[in-house]
Amino acid sequence: MLKFTVEHEWLQLDGDVATVGITRHAAEQLGDLVFVELPDVGATFSKGDDAATVESVKAASEVYCPLDGEIVEVNAAITADPSLVNSDPQGAGWFFKLKLANRADADTLLDEAAYLEQIA
Repeated sequence: MLKFTVEHEWLQLDGDVATVGITRHAAEQLGDLVFVELPDVGATFSKGDDAATVESVKAASEVYCPLDGEIVEVNAAITADPSLVNSDPQGAGWFFKLKLANRADADTLLDEAAYLEQIA
């Protein structure tokens, strides 16, 4: 199940683990990424916490944790090659996997249609 936040993160849910990244819209707004800083595996975050940082030729921006949980995996490929986020933001350019504290909280996030309406 795919969910979105108003801050332009996407989540692909698989049980109680969510793969998290930034949306194509966010990647296009940022421009070419030159740096990505990811959280540590084992770190815990609350919804809305700064979880990662991206820098582009235009600006630096935070990637927010979409829900409460613990980081169980990070995508080291995007720290080595930040352009993966630009070329495939909702695929190979994912940021981290989050073990959700409460799976039901995902129901409060936007579905794709609602997210697309928000950015229209």
